[in-house]
Amino acid sequence: MKVAVTGSSGLIGSAVASELRSAGHQVIRLVRRAPAGADQVRWDPRAPGAGLDPGALEGTEAVLHFAGAPVARRWTPAYKAEIKASRVEGTRNLATVLAGLTSRPAVLICGSAVGWYGKTGGREVDESAPSGSGFLAGVVREWEAAADPAREAGIRVVHCRSGVVLAKRGGMLGTTLSLFRVGLGARMGSGSQYLSWISLTDEVGAIAFLLASEGLSGPFDLTSPNPVTNATYTAALARAVRRPALLSVPAPVLRLAAGELAEEILADVRALPRRLLDAGYDFRYPDIDAALAAELRQ
Repeated sequence: MKVAVTGSSGLIGSAVASELRSAGHQVIRLVRRAPAGADQVRWDPRAPGAGLDPGALEGTEAVLHFAGAPVARRWTPAYKAEIKASRVEGTRNLATVLAGLTSRPAVLICGSAVGWYGKTGGREVDESAPSGSGFLAGVVREWEAAADPAREAGIRVVHCRSGVVLAKRGGMLGTTLSLFRVGLGARMGSGSQYLSWISLTDEVGAIAFLLASEGLSGPFDLTSPNPVTNATYTAALARAVRRPALLSVPAPVLRLAAGELAEEILADVRALPRRLLDAGYDFRYPDIDAALAAELRQ
């Protein structure tokens, strides 16, 4: 299968591209610089037509779209605009290009996020729940809707509402791992807020499952079926690295350091992968201790 991947230098995109190549698929990487090889195509997600040469994606059987500005940095008004535009404009432009192809791909799999649900207050939610309130919820609503041109053209569209992806080399785990290894791990705020997480192994596995499942479309929560509180996660990671984690970052200190982003860190999001489980996906690491142990071995 010929598969195009955006965001292929990021945590999820690079892992998915590697897995697809290992499975024997031809992977075309959409990059925002001069192509460095025959497997790369230049694009500009913010430009009309996504900056793609006509015909660059003709014959592509699937497109996996994970491009977007990182969320985990201080949110200035300008950076919030960048978070939104990088997702909404990029997705809309790409979907419009795909819809106009003579030979369209069968499927477009788009990154999304459990930010769709806003603050759930510890209440369990799944894909049937409506969108919540707040900045990220609004971004995700527009992000998913931006794929409508592809959907209206008959392309199967899947939205991967990812939780916190646990990986040794990036994201929340990779960023804080060095602190935990020297005994400076800390829970955030009270630690009672729920964390919807997934191992990188299952993130990639679920995306491959959705790619191969021709009858599946729409939103899917890519989260473990066993979300945990921040305090439970902190304790589990401390066990995994065999160091204490007795510290805490009080909510006012976190708000001072991270600004508006702190409200998302402190928010309860208890999302369950109901549709993924119903479709038959078998999680390799549904338990936080096993997931952390496996990812730290990578």
